[in-house]
Amino acid sequence: MTLERSEGLAETARALAAGEVTSRALVERTLARIEATQGSLNAFRIVRAEAALAEADAADRELAAAFGRDLPSERAHRPLLGVPVAVKDDMDVAGEPTAFGCCGEFPPVAEDGEAVRRLRAAGAVIIGKTNTCEFGQWPFTEGPAFGATRNPWSTEHTPGGSSGGSAAAVAAGLVPAALGSDGAGSVRIPAAWTHLVGIKPQRGRVSTWPRGESFQGITVNGTLARTVADAALLLDAASGNHAQDPHQPPHLDVSGAVGRDPGRLRIALSLKPPFTAVPARLLPEVRTRVVELAERLAALGHIVEEADPPYGQIGLTFVPRATAGIAERVGEAPFPALLDRRTRDAARLGRLLGGAPLRAARRAETALHRRIGGFFTSYDVVLAPTTAAPPPRIGALLELSGFATDRAMIAACPYAWPWNVLGWPGVNVPAGFTPDGLPVGAQLLGPANSEPLLVQVAAQLEAELRWAEKWPSPPVTARSAVAERP
Repeated sequence: MTLERSEGLAETARALAAGEVTSRALVERTLARIEATQGSLNAFRIVRAEAALAEADAADRELAAAFGRDLPSERAHRPLLGVPVAVKDDMDVAGEPTAFGCCGEFPPVAEDGEAVRRLRAAGAVIIGKTNTCEFGQWPFTEGPAFGATRNPWSTEHTPGGSSGGSAAAVAAGLVPAALGSDGAGSVRIPAAWTHLVGIKPQRGRVSTWPRGESFQGITVNGTLARTVADAALLLDAASGNHAQDPHQPPHLDVSGAVGRDPGRLRIALSLKPPFTAVPARLLPEVRTRVVELAERLAALGHIVEEADPPYGQIGLTFVPRATAGIAERVGEAPFPALLDRRTRDAARLGRLLGGAPLRAARRAETALHRRIGGFFTSYDVVLAPTTAAPPPRIGALLELSGFATDRAMIAACPYAWPWNVLGWPGVNVPAGFTPDGLPVGAQLLGPANSEPLLVQVAAQLEAELRWAEKWPSPPVTARSAVAERP
């Protein structure tokens, strides 16, 4: 038996609507791919085999009823009808536990989270929940609850985190696209380290309900896919708000922007790490790839020059929000004794910072918007490294102390988190590979509600670089079951 990798999201939706394939057949193939690679990649915490097949059968009945009829409004309303997608283990899926990377037996939740509800409304089949580190704190996806999730490009290395399971699943072609969440780069970092497009949208674009704000507003839900168009399509399908969401940005048609000419833009190449408490250095093998992207953008006609946003001491506003968010999660955890010691230490700090320091950090966001927003009167887009280093080896950060983990995280990933404080959108694009063959990425960053512009630029680069044509070799334990794609 051979199992071809998943087609893209848009292509899969088109084939289903045209009657070229059934949803059940797609879901069966997806389940077989997951089973064949779970021992090598370990991308999934929960696989909803029986439920997903039932959802596929329901989608097939709906597709059969609509086949041959010209129903563009219905297709627009159900753009992912019958398409299998994955979501991260911090998202509520009715009937499944939401362990968020933690040890212990968690009860099933009663209702879908708002983002999952909207994916279902778009017709998607939720194939399963992907692995994430404990409460999404670290740029690796490992832990005693589920083991280590591995990078399809090199199974000795992490796919990143905290949306590492979603990234591994998409990069390996198990699913065409997946949702992740991003609180300090947790969509963009694994996208960079697995050669994917990762969109961190404007705060509130994709609801985090039943939490109106996740981690004091720094965490948002985003998308991972192999192409800009697929990442934008999933973003549009998942976008929207619960009535009680505190952040409800204006509706955008992000997919409609893909392929549109952005015009000649002023792009700031920002290579200096933002304010960090410990030293961080951009490694030469990453710097080279990011500078090559800048040169490509200049060749496309954009004005590119080195300039850094006026971040100031923005890190002082991040720590209270992040640790207070961890303290909230720990306070709700059913098995606090099973939590990582670093989690418990971060929660203690969060409780200390949860009063006046947290209020000051939240108030500072307005001034940061004003100061950094002024930078966008001179520039349209910022191009920056997504990480300072390629992906670490499995286990490199797992057993470190809390302080050593923080130092290692800052050294490897100092670039992504400021945009979580600001709540503005960013898009990781593949930047190529190190001499050792490990993927690295660069992020396109913009002001509030700039997703359409960012995907226009990302799509320009994709048309030049054709990154979706590059695939990792199948994992060793799955070589007999998964066919190489030409």
